[in-house]
Amino acid sequence: MRRQEVDHILTKMLDSHKNVSDLNLTTGKPLQVESSGELIAVDMKPQFKELTPFQTEILALNLINQDPRLTGKLQSEGSCDLSYSLAGKARFRVNIFSQSGSYSIVLRKLETKIPTIKELNLPAEAFYKIAKERNGIIFVTGATGSGKSTSLAAVLDEINNNKSVHVITLEDPIEYQHPHKKSTFNQRELGTDFDCFASGLRAALRQAPKVILVGEMRDRETVEIGLSAAETGHLVLSTLHTVDAGQTINRILGMFNTEEENQIRIRLADTVRWIVCQRLLPKIGGGRVAAFEILGTNLRVKDLILHAESEGKTYYDIMRNGKPFGMTTFDDYIIGLYEKGLITQETAVTYSSRKGIVGRGIDSVKSARGEATTDIENLEIDRNYKKSY
Repeated sequence: MRRQEVDHILTKMLDSHKNVSDLNLTTGKPLQVESSGELIAVDMKPQFKELTPFQTEILALNLINQDPRLTGKLQSEGSCDLSYSLAGKARFRVNIFSQSGSYSIVLRKLETKIPTIKELNLPAEAFYKIAKERNGIIFVTGATGSGKSTSLAAVLDEINNNKSVHVITLEDPIEYQHPHKKSTFNQRELGTDFDCFASGLRAALRQAPKVILVGEMRDRETVEIGLSAAETGHLVLSTLHTVDAGQTINRILGMFNTEEENQIRIRLADTVRWIVCQRLLPKIGGGRVAAFEILGTNLRVKDLILHAESEGKTYYDIMRNGKPFGMTTFDDYIIGLYEKGLITQETAVTYSSRKGIVGRGIDSVKSARGEATTDIENLEIDRNYKKSY
């Protein structure tokens, strides 16, 4: 199979339905695309009724294109990531992985247009402040596919529109290609331009950037160099796979030995500027809507990073009280989504961090609308009931 044949198959898949977000090639299934969140089989000639292990392997090898690093990673770790371009049509983030002795491939279509903070409807107060930061570390966290890269792309675009600075990105793979506007961009891809995030970040410090995007802080070495970069006047933006602000701090601390913990707490307290956590929730009428938890730094946050959380002193409390400064908890944000009619009550409770708080918030919204806040009706006093002693 030649590259032209691979491109022909991918093009047909991409054009088969509207709103295609992913191409799925799995042994034992036909060619499939994900359209509006649902997997749909693709009809094409010649027809692939069921992909064979040989076919998926040939497709995988063509996408890898004899890259020894990717081949080695696939064999040793069972999966690898890369980017792939269909000339003039689309770019993909590709994951190839082994399962039950054969290979499967998922290609995520990457948007060519860089979204803005306004277009994504991101919490404006916090995100515009993030784009104005001059140094320190900003973490955007959440599960895979929760939109972390897209949110960071919007922040970088805002910087690009307003600051004449040198921006270096270290990505795996490059998702959004930023044009040179006010800023100068150098975008580097793992495997092609550098061999690991730690070495790429160490090299970046010699390349005179003001802003550095690190695709992911995967290990202690990368975190240490990131802290050093933030301490020397750089603005470092990165991602972690954590579910909330408190877990983000704890995950970083967990990368270091107990005897190093105090020193790392001091460095984090000095350098962390914002922690933004994201979740995607099912939206009424189809599609998904993002929910956010946002922690900005202040003296109380620094004290918590230094001395850990305790009774009555938690990140959650600070975020609840920090609304005037652009902070929010997931729960307050989710209550807001419910109030706007974007999500159901069931979704709000399911995705909440503290169900009691969201439950009370929903009751408050219902009460303000004049709706019933309980399913229990027709309660009467039993006047014949007598206490027995």
